[in-house]
This record gives sequence, C-alpha cells and structure tokens, in this order.
Amino acid sequence: MKRVAIIGAGIGAAHLAGYRTLSEHFEVATVCDLDLTRAEAMIGGDPAIALTDDLASVMVDPEIDILDNCLPPHLHFPVSKEALEAGKHVICEKPLVRSMAEADALADVVAATGLQVFPVFQYRYGPGLAQLRALIDAGVAGTPFVASLETHWNRGAEYYAVPWRGSWTGESGGAVFGHAIHAHDFLTSVFGPVAEVSAMLNTRVNPIETEDCAAIAFRMENGAVATSCVTLGAGDDTSRLRFCFEGLTAESGSAPYAPAEDTWRFIARAPREQEEIDAVLAEVGEVRPGFSGFLAAVSETIDGRGGQEVSFADGRCSIELVTAIYQAARNGKPVSLPLNEGDVLYAGLLPGEGFNKVKRHPTGG
Repeated sequence: MKRVAIIGAGIGAAHLAGYRTLSEHFEVATVCDLDLTRAEAMIGGDPAIALTDDLASVMVDPEIDILDNCLPPHLHFPVSKEALEAGKHVICEKPLVRSMAEADALADVVAATGLQVFPVFQYRYGPGLAQLRALIDAGVAGTPFVASLETHWNRGAEYYAVPWRGSWTGESGGAVFGHAIHAHDFLTSVFGPVAEVSAMLNTRVNPIETEDCAAIAFRMENGAVATSCVTLGAGDDTSRLRFCFEGLTAESGSAPYAPAEDTWRFIARAPREQEEIDAVLAEVGEVRPGFSGFLAAVSETIDGRGGQEVSFADGRCSIELVTAIYQAARNGKPVSLPLNEGDVLYAGLLPGEGFNKVKRHPTGG
C-alpha cells in the first residue's frame, strides 16, 4: 500500500477521485492546502484523510511515500525537489517545471535520490488511445501522414481572477503551456518526437500577459506533419484530435478534457478494409481511463513492473517542445529540436531582452 499526500485541493480533487478507484494500491493519507475549507470540501468528510496547511509537516512525515504536487506551476520545481530530497516519489501536475533548466536540475535530483517523478498526462489513458495503439501495433495503420489538433476552450474573467493565472511569474506561460500541452503530449505519444516547429502566438481574448491563441505547425522525426489550433475564446470547451495514416484515419470526439475516453472513429483507407480494422478493435479489452489509468501505471512502475507510465523523460520532452514553440514564435522562424543549454530560452520562458512579448491584437482588450 502506497501512502499519498495530495498538495493542492484544486485539480487535486480529480486526483483523489482517481486514487479512490485504486484503493488496493493507494491510501490518500493527507491533503494539504492553505485553504482548509476547500480541502475539507474536497475530501467529503472522509475521516481517514488528515487535513493540514503545513507543507513542512508533510515533507518530514516518514509514512508518506508519494507527494502529489497539484500546486501552481511556479511551485512545481521547488516542491518536487524538496519532496525527492525528503525521500518521496513525486507525481506532478502539468507543466512539470517552468523551463528546461529546471527539468535538468530536477533530473539530477532524481538520479541522486533514486526516486521517481511522474508527470501528469492523463489524456493518454482511455479506450480511444488503446484502440489506436492496437491498430498501430497490428500494422493496420501503416505510415503516419498528418495530424490535426484542436484545443478550443472558453476562459474568461472568472478564470483569470485567480491571482497567479495569466501572468508570466505565476502561470509561467499561457494556453500553449497550461492548456494545449496535453494535446501536444498526445501527439508525440502517437507520432513520436518532433523535429521542427513553427508557431504564431497571440493574446486576443483576455487582458492578460500570456498568450490565449496559437497556431502551430510540427514536422515529426518520422516525416509526418501536424497542426495545432489553440484558443481560450471558444463558445464552449471542445478538444478534437485527428490522425491520418496510410491505412486509416483516427478521429476523436470533442470531449474537452478526456479525448482518450471519448468515442473514436477509425475509418479504413484503401486497400485496408473496414472489417480488418473492426477485427482489431474487437480484441481491445477494457482499460482504466484518465487519472485512474495514469495512477495504475504509476503503481505498477513503483512496484517494478513499468512500461505504461508517463516517464520523467516524457515530462522533459513536453517542456522542451513548449520551449521550442515559444522560441519559434518570438523569432518568427522554425526551430529544430532537440534544444540544448545554448538555446536562449533554456533557462526560462519569460519574455526578456531580445525577445518581444506575445503580440496583442488591438481588439484583444
């Protein structure tokens, strides 16, 4: 049994729901939040969960095996580092850290402690992606051609009333960093690494420092190409993923926060027959979706049976890709990956000397 402390009672509520589906693997022992009223509402009167607003007490608790970091982005690196040094595995919400420099510094702590950090990308878990992987593994999909991603959400004044949101110092980035990062991780989990990226970012919807609209183009290492369209100014919240392969097209529904859990369409492309695709799909069993699937993979990995988890390397790649997107947008030209310590944004993404801030359209507020 792995004893967990959830730090942060915002998205931490969704994590708690995931743990409760895996009671044979996890015991949530503590919820820590500066707002104890919010934390109490989150646990729903569960007497087995202790509440505290004292993070230091959690760090020194020898009974806690895993610290689940659900704090704002600017606290991800220092709190995860402290937890590792305190002898605890770490689960960390996206974005894993704020920069490639922080990612590499955290990698050093992981190596020194022998503990693990699991970046949260729960989009990977669900029947849709399981079906697509089965088709790829069976050789039915064939060569990947193109993909299109839509992250069309609605975020307004109420969302940005939270003090740390919308600012470079608090949120550390905008829609590309905190919203579309899930879709981009999904892309790389299906098509593999990105070789080159071009991007246009803009602030049109809200009076904030960071971007809330983006148009991004990717060239993958395998030769496939992809586009990502991002806005926080849609009329509702929808996400849509579409992958075109030699043998089929795979298309998600429009569920905004759980595309792998939605119903997907898999459309045969000649000479493949729909019956061949349907036969593979019929063999795909039930899978744990969302946070439940993510956390089940964490438990298996800690127990020495890894392979389905989101790795620290995956989290670092997500930060590297975000860094390349910002660099491409600010330079106005494509950026090749991988990046290295010599790249101008390696140490951080905040706009600085030599780079313009995100462009604001005159009608954007």
